[in-house]
Amino acid sequence: MTAVLSGTGARVERLPLARFTTLGVGGESEVWFVESHEQLTEAMQRPYRVLGGGSNLVVADEGVPERVIRLSGPLAGRDLNPDPQLSDGQTVVTGWVGGGVPLPGLIRQLQKLGLSGLEGTVGIPAQVGGAVWMNAGTRYGEMFDGLHTLEIATPQGVRQVTPDDLNWGYRNSGIPRGHVVSRVRLKLSRAAPQDVLAKMDFADQARRGQPKMKTPGCAFKNPGGVSAGKLIDEAGLKGTRVGNALIAPEHANFIVNLGGATAADVHALLGIIRERVPVPLELEYELWPERL
Repeated sequence: MTAVLSGTGARVERLPLARFTTLGVGGESEVWFVESHEQLTEAMQRPYRVLGGGSNLVVADEGVPERVIRLSGPLAGRDLNPDPQLSDGQTVVTGWVGGGVPLPGLIRQLQKLGLSGLEGTVGIPAQVGGAVWMNAGTRYGEMFDGLHTLEIATPQGVRQVTPDDLNWGYRNSGIPRGHVVSRVRLKLSRAAPQDVLAKMDFADQARRGQPKMKTPGCAFKNPGGVSAGKLIDEAGLKGTRVGNALIAPEHANFIVNLGGATAADVHALLGIIRERVPVPLELEYELWPERL
């Protein structure tokens, strides 16, 4: 499908979603690149899904029938200049940061500016909107540690909320499925850039044992504070392979693409894990379409 423009000027193109996911699997779908709330509202008038950085996501080999929305242009821009009306001593509230902004680059910029509060999310390969939607993080911190205001788009319009308005928790923002985090404002603390970097390096230690190949990230949430990776390892599943998908030898809660893996390969491994691990496991991956 040649790229066309929608009624509001959004670029629409049929593309393989494997191009946009960290796992590198996913069939062709209709992708809408939206740059404004007007375009976003138009895109949301028919069944849709929202695609951020493509981490934590397994897309079916046949793609999905819904529109796939990608934030771009101004909705992938950032204004980190603090609002003096909202600064309180060492606390800084930034301008708007688009949901389409890559999180790793944002964290590096915050470090250089000496703004602390989101170091615990270092290394997460996500866009801001998706990271907020699932409250992504590590054992050293999560997205809601640094949020001041969220702008959420729905088919009925755009609204602003604060973290206090949401029932958020571990890997969960409380934002309903299908709602789009279009922009956020961050609430951070001033600190010396070298101190922020030291916190980032400390948090990054939690990721040093993770595989470097194509992966969506952790497959399952930790049940009741117990490590899902430890449970999968104890079930003897490290190194298990289906097709070109592999349960990583470095960390058993990661599935990696050895090159040419399919979504079917990944689904097969998820099924094996659930059959062999004696504790019920809840997926951390998002599946398009939903299965298991």
